[in-house]
Amino acid sequence: MLNENIKRLRTANNLTQVELAADLGVSKQCVSNWENDYIQPSIEMLIKIAKYFKVSTDFLLDLNDKTQINVDGLNDKEIAHIRLIVDDLLNKK
Repeated sequence: MLNENIKRLRTANNLTQVELAADLGVSKQCVSNWENDYIQPSIEMLIKIAKYFKVSTDFLLDLNDKTQINVDGLNDKEIAHIRLIVDDLLNKK
């Protein structure tokens, strides 16, 4: 699942393997190998990937399917607005 989660996050953020690799300081081949499940990222790289996509390592490893949104720096009104948007999207399903 780690390989699928990395690919899903990359594509959801409209990134190519080359772009993600450059941002993480690895080769495009390295990202390709992760996504094709040929190799696993190191623990240090797993943490870096989680921070990059603003998700938990548990989420990446499929131990927790809850996505978190960092709202640091937003005021209460802005956070409430985000909650309304999320609720609206969930109710459409």
